[in-house]
Amino acid sequence: MGQYKLLFTGPVGAGKTTAIASLSDDPPIKTDAAASDMTRKFKPETTVALDYGVMRLPGGEKLHLYGTPGQERFDFMWEILTTGGVGLILLISNARPNPFQDLRFFVQRFEPFIRATAVAVGITQMDIKADPGLEEYQRLLDELKVRAPLFEVDARSRADVSLLVQALLFTLDPGLKVDAGDEAS
Repeated sequence: MGQYKLLFTGPVGAGKTTAIASLSDDPPIKTDAAASDMTRKFKPETTVALDYGVMRLPGGEKLHLYGTPGQERFDFMWEILTTGGVGLILLISNARPNPFQDLRFFVQRFEPFIRATAVAVGITQMDIKADPGLEEYQRLLDELKVRAPLFEVDARSRADVSLLVQALLFTLDPGLKVDAGDEAS
C-alpha cells in the first residue's frame, strides 16, 4: 500500500483548510488560532502550523493532505511540510486585493519544490469576484514558466477539489488511474 503526501498552500483565506476538510475521509486536524493581525479582515481564525487530512484511494493507498499556514510569518512550516511531498496544490483567492501578487509570491517561494515535483492551481472565490479570469492567470503562469493544471475551484466542493488533485496526480504520472471519490458534497 502506498502512502503519499500532498501539500496545499496559498494565502490566508484561499480555502486550504476547507479544501482539506472537503476531501478528507477522516475528520481533519487543524491548528487554528484567533487571528490577531490584518488576517482578521479575511477570517476570524487562521492556521498557525498545519492542517491535516487523509484520503483513501482505491487499492488501499492513502493520500495524506497537509495544508500550510498562509501567513509568511509561519513560513518556517513551509519547508518542514514540503519534505517528502509528491506535489503541491496552490489555492489563490480571486477575492483578495491582489491575487496575481499572491500567485507570483507563492510560486516563487515554492519554486524548488514545484520544480522537483509538480503543481496544480485552483482559483477560489470566483463567485464573489469574477475578474480576473482564468485566462489572465494562465498568462501569468506562462510568464513565470510554470506548467500547471489551472481550475476554478469551490474549496467546499469535494468534486472540485478532487478534480484539482486528480489533475496534479495525472501531471505526476500520466498513466495513473485515480478515482478520488469525486462525488459532489
